[in-house]
Amino acid sequence: MLKNITKVVNFFNKGFTMISKEWGEMFLKEVKKNLSIIFILFLFGLNPVMSYDNEETSMINLYERINPAIVAIDAELEVGISGGTGCVIDENGTILTSQHVIENSKKIDVTTYDGKTYKATVIPTKGKGDLALIKINPKKPLKVVTLGNSDTIKVGQKILSIGNPFGFSGTLTQGIVSRIDYARKKIQTDAAINPGCSGGPILNTTGEVVGISQSIYNPDNNISNIGIGFAIPADEVKKFIAHNSK
Repeated sequence: MLKNITKVVNFFNKGFTMISKEWGEMFLKEVKKNLSIIFILFLFGLNPVMSYDNEETSMINLYERINPAIVAIDAELEVGISGGTGCVIDENGTILTSQHVIENSKKIDVTTYDGKTYKATVIPTKGKGDLALIKINPKKPLKVVTLGNSDTIKVGQKILSIGNPFGFSGTLTQGIVSRIDYARKKIQTDAAINPGCSGGPILNTTGEVVGISQSIYNPDNNISNIGIGFAIPADEVKKFIAHNSK
């Protein structure tokens, strides 16, 4: 490449110093001969090539595909603002989130990935548990998540989380399934789940939702994350949605 650059510079220098018609014609021939080299150098100058390995490319594509179906939630309570995350489950604006995010709220604002904010209403639901449904009225159909099967997940499996930790919406983190608590119906993970992530998705590497972030364990009253987070399995989520769709 260095030789090619030198060659291009040399013939340009030669061309600008030519004064006779004969030399001018020779210069034009050189330009035509080296036109492909000039074009390639021009492209490299305007478009630096970014290189990603296969795993990075997969993660980038997954995030860009799923993040439009994830929203940030700000619920106004008597004592302040409760921040959380939600998953769009139908294109008309039904959103799944955690009950503790919106419980006893006076007003709920939902912000989509593109920065648009909507007022949300709570959809009355049946049954107990830390899941809730809210509704917005978008101006156009929304992207939706795909619910996977949580009964096939394994300890050690790689998972991803998208959430709104401390108001930083659209944050992607990754980790593994650390433990499965069958008695309490919880998935434990070391992916970074922080305040504001509740209601957000835990994803497998194909982009299916295998859990909904619910809580973290720490000894300092939710000030920091020490790598112990919990999610509600997707199979329980599907039961909740089906029960409240009748």
